[in-house]
Amino acid sequence: MRCKILHESNDRMRVGLSLKYMTFEEADKAECFLQGLPYVYDAKVNERTSSATVWYDDSNRDELINELSHLDLETVEVFVPDSSARQIRHTYEDKMFFHIARRIVSRLVIPMSVREVVTVVKSVPYIIEGLKSLSKGKLEVSVLDATSIVVSIARGDFNTAGSVMFLLGVGDIMDEWTRKKSVDDLARAMSLNIDKVWVVTGETSDKNSEVLIDINKIEENDVIVVRTGNMIPLDGSVVKGDASVNQATITGEGIPVHKTEGSYAYAGTVVEEGELYIAVKKTAGEGQYDKIARIIEESEKLKSETESRAFKMADKLVPYTFAATALTYILTRNATRAISILMVDFCCALKLSMPIAVLSAMREAGQNYIDVKGGKFLEKVAKADTIIFDKTGTLTYACPSVRDVVAFDGEDPDEMLKIAACLEEHYPHSMANAVVKAAADKGIEHEEMHAKVEYVVAHGIASSIDGVKVVIGSHHFVFEDEGCSMPNNKARFDSMPEEYSRLYLAIGGVLKAVILVEDSLKEEAKDAVSGLQELGLKVVMLTGDSTNVAAKVAEELGVDEFRAQMLPEDKAAYITAEQEAGRKCIMIGDGVNDSPALSAAEVGVAINSGAAIAREVADIMISQDDLEALIILRKLGTALQKRTESNYRTIIGFNAGLILLGALGILQPTTTALLHNGSTIAIGIKSTTNLLES
Repeated sequence: MRCKILHESNDRMRVGLSLKYMTFEEADKAECFLQGLPYVYDAKVNERTSSATVWYDDSNRDELINELSHLDLETVEVFVPDSSARQIRHTYEDKMFFHIARRIVSRLVIPMSVREVVTVVKSVPYIIEGLKSLSKGKLEVSVLDATSIVVSIARGDFNTAGSVMFLLGVGDIMDEWTRKKSVDDLARAMSLNIDKVWVVTGETSDKNSEVLIDINKIEENDVIVVRTGNMIPLDGSVVKGDASVNQATITGEGIPVHKTEGSYAYAGTVVEEGELYIAVKKTAGEGQYDKIARIIEESEKLKSETESRAFKMADKLVPYTFAATALTYILTRNATRAISILMVDFCCALKLSMPIAVLSAMREAGQNYIDVKGGKFLEKVAKADTIIFDKTGTLTYACPSVRDVVAFDGEDPDEMLKIAACLEEHYPHSMANAVVKAAADKGIEHEEMHAKVEYVVAHGIASSIDGVKVVIGSHHFVFEDEGCSMPNNKARFDSMPEEYSRLYLAIGGVLKAVILVEDSLKEEAKDAVSGLQELGLKVVMLTGDSTNVAAKVAEELGVDEFRAQMLPEDKAAYITAEQEAGRKCIMIGDGVNDSPALSAAEVGVAINSGAAIAREVADIMISQDDLEALIILRKLGTALQKRTESNYRTIIGFNAGLILLGALGILQPTTTALLHNGSTIAIGIKSTTNLLES
């Protein structure tokens, strides 16, 4: 593609693309292609001007120019997530432009007599809405709007009536635009984010035929396999398997649904227990966005307590506005003063600014790689007093490393690692990933040698090799649940270092190896903990690890409290007990074993690199693996709370002042209408600004 550098400075380049007209699809494709280059920090493509702005590592300038010169949007292979963001912006920019342009042109060109007729015609929809509300026996904002317009027209004040409708139109466009954009941002944030899937290349009974491949290479009727704790990445029919599937996000069912051969599996649902072989019916990019967007739009989660309170208060204040209008007329016998009050109401500003403030805060959270599934969760973050962390994979790196493999009874450590990796590779957890990586680093190939795998959440894995039972997992699982015995050389077992996490591998009911895992703390963990404490939160760490390991980590981080050797139900019970004691808890986790606690907390926060079911049940997801995002989240929630309170004070104070000035005859109806609607728009615009910057 022919390109022209329009402007360049340091690590930023603006390039004109040789296209007279760029479609939304071409712009999205170009933007995704540029953002996918390893040396590009960010890229934005403007379809109106057919230009791209790229922020990049300036040491790779020649490579960027080469990629741009060879870019062919018809042949380039790049996955573009389903998104209508560009179209939404384009649509509402045009709506706003033409709405304002029509107003200006009508005032400058159209004769007054014609404008009066147009004003009457435009008032009809407002009058109908008001009558609908009255027919239901309700005095709502629509009644007040209709009354203001009708009274202005009846008095021959067509300018005021036109101004009221124009400003109401601006407010409607802004409200709808912000909501649509926020829903779109949330839908994209809640997209599946699955890159690779297990595909069956032979018989479903042969585990050796399972291959991990890129999701974009999946074709219709390919058979994929999904196991416990994983999200189903694509729609399809179950051809084999038996599982309980959580599909609340798709159907709203709170209880897991049993799936077996012949059942239909929905993308975005999670296998809570079992495994499924699914013949794909819809490949990547087919309808995922539309499905998720529809769910969000229909979800009550979008409505925060602030929004609900604003809408209820707005409607409750309508009768008082009418009463003040009537009282002013009775006392003064001055229709102009009474109408001045009628032109002012608290409702428009409340109904416009509060939802915009909440949705804008959610958008800003997204800009900081924090995906919030509903405005009410931001408010709960602001009100929380306790934040609870899982340890492994949350406070520690998602991929801890294997320090050593201690084998017993003459077993080969590498052979024990091979068996462990073979079992662990199917279940995404940080400890499992560490085992698989350790085997790969040693060049150990681990073909599927075992029978069907049974995964016990937060305990371990059980299977069999050549008819001999093999289990791997926690001390509780191996020795208490499975009743395995100690090896002959118990002295070596007792002499193992205490500072490492352990995975126990038993074969035939006897411990054969212990895998010592070094669980390094994330670099930012200590700063994140202290930062959250400074923001007034009590920091607690819950872990299934041993007391010695937990104590060492707790001391290093400086948490206020920790609990060790906790099962999933223990974590959930701890949170429930805290909440019953009057504390408001945020739970941070990443694994399948954290799901009950994430559900029990006031706010559940999942790490994007964690298990699919944890992301599914969580209310907020941190897309970037950086715990300091939690500090940003807390500050955002607190700032949103302050903004909404400020909006309330401003709206009540300013409009009360207008009512008083109108009642005293200082302001005319046209002026009060202009100031009221102008302040509404101003507060709405202010509510869209970034909270952290302000």
